Amino acid sequence: MNNINRIAIVGAGVAGLALAILATKRGYKVTVYERASSVCSIGAGVTLWPNAMFVLQQLGLESEVTRAGGKPAYMRHFNHYGVQQGEFDIEEVNLLCGFPSVTILRRDLMKILVKAFTDLGGTICLSCSIKAQDIVSLKQKFDLVVGADGRMNSAVRQFLYPKTVTPSYHGFINIIGVSKLSEDSVSNTICDFRDNAERFGIVPVKQGWCYWAAAWNTEIARERTLADWQKEVHARFKNWPKPVRSVLNATDKATLNRIFVHDLEPLPYWHRDNVVIIGDAAHAPLPTSGQGACQALEDAWHLIQLLHPEVNLNDALTRFYQQRFTKTTAAQTVGRQVAQKIFVEQTEPQSPSNISATQLSQFWMQGL
Repeated sequence: MNNINRIAIVGAGVAGLALAILATKRGYKVTVYERASSVCSIGAGVTLWPNAMFVLQQLGLESEVTRAGGKPAYMRHFNHYGVQQGEFDIEEVNLLCGFPSVTILRRDLMKILVKAFTDLGGTICLSCSIKAQDIVSLKQKFDLVVGADGRMNSAVRQFLYPKTVTPSYHGFINIIGVSKLSEDSVSNTICDFRDNAERFGIVPVKQGWCYWAAAWNTEIARERTLADWQKEVHARFKNWPKPVRSVLNATDKATLNRIFVHDLEPLPYWHRDNVVIIGDAAHAPLPTSGQGACQALEDAWHLIQLLHPEVNLNDALTRFYQQRFTKTTAAQTVGRQVAQKIFVEQTEPQSPSNISATQLSQFWMQGL
């Protein structure tokens, strides 16, 4: 029998907080540990495709997220001269899925998740760095320990795989930021500019706000300052179309960040005893998959559905892995394929406009 009462969640990101909300609503006693001094909003923004919005509906947060975000109607692909190469009708897929797609600044999404958890009486233990050696005591103190502590330095994953799992660098950097434009020049369209192994994506949110990501091939150089990377972004994209230049010139400098893009190889298991990993700790895809936050939210929903009192915990966690592995691996594979074509082959990757709305909706809503 599954006699779970107390759950420890390591990491107050999208996956961890979503699970904390769902578990608290089910009556579990949840403790969330976060290594940072505040809930982190690294990452400029998130596109929540219909599968993510399904989970947010289960969380009771669909309306609030929709109000805080934007509702893109199209995704358009351009070369670096601004010539349109393709178009994807987002609203058509939304209709088939039965849920909207919403773009939102990550800081706004995290505020909503934190408030929902604390309104339920939940507490986040900030500045509490859990290391791999701490997991032994946690697994004795709690009935279930969930690692939602990210792709790069997951202590819970290290506990499950001591020194054997290392995230893979894929040779390109993302410089990200948030901009507020005086004119809503990017409208309700996600714009993806790419050419010659460089990419610049602009995602509108609402009221002139947008988030963006600039990407190109580079070696890891952590010693370079953010100001250096900012100068390089402006130099690389100074002759690109006007929307790119406008967004760069309007960037809120406090939101700038640089990410050396890594992912994980698919793992043969995600749990041992009463310890399990979810989200990026388990299956971090490249941002070119467009499914990182979406799959993290799905993890939280699927896991809580399986924690029935009459089901053995090991059986529940095994079923969780079996249910999620195929879809999360597909997201990882798609992310790698798109990145390979953009940054290595320098050919046009298969875009959503080359996939039928029916196929895409079936993939996004698979298992939900």
